Amino acid sequence: MFQKVIAPVIITVISIFLELIYLGVYVVVIPWIWLKIVFAFIPLGFIGVSIYVLVERIQEIRSGVEDDLSKY
Repeated sequence: MFQKVIAPVIITVISIFLELIYLGVYVVVIPWIWLKIVFAFIPLGFIGVSIYVLVERIQEIRSGVEDDLSKY
């Protein structure tokens, strides 16, 4: 089971890292504080969704639902 969780965790960590880079670029490039706050919600939203999807995938792996696409 542990080997099946490694790939989703690695992909999630990489995507979170990239979103944090985008967030850093937004903070450095955009001069107005209100616009920085508005644009900060975009990568923070993606990070939240990525973590939610990772948790859902880990629960699927633990429950034994491996790949529903193999049924079709």
